[in-house]
Parts: sequence; structure tokens; C-alpha cells
Amino acid sequence: MTPLTYKKAGVDIDRADAFIQKIKPLLEMTERPGCIGKIGGFGGFFQPETTDIPDPVLVASTDGVGTKLLLAELQRKYDTVGTDLVAMCVNDVVVSGAEPLFFLDYIACGRLEPDTLADIVKGIAQACREAGCALIGGETAELPGMYEPGKVDLAGFCVGMVSSDKVMDGSGCQEGDRIIGLASSGVHSNGFSLVRKIFSDEELRGTKGKELLTPTRLYVKPVLSVLKKIRLRAMAHITGGGFKDNIPRVIPEGLDALIQKDSWTVPDIFREIQNRGDVPEEDMFRTFNMGIGMAVVCAEKDVQSALKAFAKEDMECREIGRLVKGSAGGKHLRFV
Repeated sequence: MTPLTYKKAGVDIDRADAFIQKIKPLLEMTERPGCIGKIGGFGGFFQPETTDIPDPVLVASTDGVGTKLLLAELQRKYDTVGTDLVAMCVNDVVVSGAEPLFFLDYIACGRLEPDTLADIVKGIAQACREAGCALIGGETAELPGMYEPGKVDLAGFCVGMVSSDKVMDGSGCQEGDRIIGLASSGVHSNGFSLVRKIFSDEELRGTKGKELLTPTRLYVKPVLSVLKKIRLRAMAHITGGGFKDNIPRVIPEGLDALIQKDSWTVPDIFREIQNRGDVPEEDMFRTFNMGIGMAVVCAEKDVQSALKAFAKEDMECREIGRLVKGSAGGKHLRFV
């Protein structure tokens, strides 16, 4: 009987060790104040500075990229999905008013392909650096039998911090408050199971696939900058569930969000998806961001200042709605 080894079973520890050494410089480029210890230990260390943050609160979020990874596989392009992974987590953290501090990733694959995984981590590291968040560790799992060779899955975890008196939980929202929409960069990272039903693999290997791979926009720096000048009341990251599910999550009972559909131009890619698949309008707004990646609620008196502040951060934005007295049960979203 030929002796069996872990390597012959499909897991190459030496290749994994070499990969870790290859990506260490990428993690080091994301270092920020608070990073301590060396990369490669059993845990990542971070010591936050709380001198200027009275009564600090930690905010955590975890997410993945979903079936957009299958599009990356068709395109043989993996650097952008790393950005998606970070954006899905840090954008969820910043809507509470928190500054992202550190990030960890989990990459699972059927066979460890160093170049492919290095591209993924490169995107993760660049996005962490843009969001001002340290990449302090992660896990790469080679799982033959669970994943076929060439298949990859991603998950991420982010922790941020905010002073307890500055937590945005929507409790301060009032009737008459205005809703500002921050433009998305495209489809972002939701709805790709539907996208893949509408476009053929041939189309997704071509220019259409390249367009759809545009990574999720990072809203962290513009939002944190505006928060230093204006007291916003709530924010919603428009991800899975679209407008219908996400905006009501951040407004209190007794109020409805009234969204004016004609207040922005829906990007062509969404209308193409809708027309090609004969997708009902309601389903579109519950599946996709429709060109608005973040919704921001502020007092009516602050809306013009907020619009100007976001514009100074090179963030395309516009007023898209307001909060009104709730219908039966309250906390709904309505379109006009």
C-alpha cells in the first residue's frame, strides 16, 4: 500500500506557508495606530486609542461576496472581489458612526492557487488602506472535496469603534427629516444570482462581466469626514434587501420613509437587468441598490450643508426623500 500524506490528500501545507510569506507585505501596508505584534501569530492584536473617545463602543460586522465570485471566476479576475469583501463589512460598520479599526478575512478554496489568492488579498489590503482599517490577520483554508479546484469563497470580519454619545441608531429621527442618497459604483455585491440568470456565461466573460465586476464603493472616509461637521441622524447601507428592507431598519416606529423615484437617474445597468429579465419594479428595488449605495437621514435644516459636505468629498449625492408620519404599523418605505 502506497503511504498517504496530507499533501497527497490534497492539502499542501508548504504551499500555504509560502503563500502567507508572499502576502505579508500586503498586510503590513495597512498598518495604522493601534497595530501591535507580528503578523503570523495565532491571533491579531490591536490596541485602540480611546483618549478622545469617551465611553467607547465597539461595532462589528461580518459578510461575504456571494455569487459575484462566480463572475470573477469567469473573468479570471480576482482583485476586485477583495475590495467588495472589505466594503461590505466596513460600510456596515460606518453607518453606526463608527470608525473601522481592523479587519480579518477567511478564504476557502479547493486548491491553493497562490497567484489567484494573492490577487484577492491585494484587493483586500488596498480597500483596508482606503478605509483606514488594519488587516491584522486571516485564515486560508484548502478544502479538497468540499470545493472543486478553482473554486473560492470569501468571508470577512470588521471591528470599529465610536463614542457612545455619537452612535447613530436612528432614534433621533423625526418627521420631516430628509433622506440623502449617496451614489453607488454599480451593482455592488448583491443580486448576482439573478444577474447570472439574465446574462449568459459568454456575456459575463466579456465586457458585460467586466462592468459588473466593478467593486463596491467604500463610503468610510467621506462619511467620517462629514460626521465631523454635521450631526447626521441615521444611515443605511443599501445591500441585500435593497431599499425596501434596509432603510426601515434605521428609522423608529411611527415613521415611514417616502422615496421619490424620479429624484435620481437609475444607471443603465439596472434598467438592462430589469428589461432583459422582465423583472418587476418592486423586485428590482428589493434586490439591487438601483444607483444609491447609502441612504443618509438628516434634519431638514442640515440637508443643504450635508449635500455640500458630501460633494466636497467627491461623493455624488442628492436628496431622494423624507420621513413622514407612519402608516398603520409604521416603519415602512413608500415610493412616490
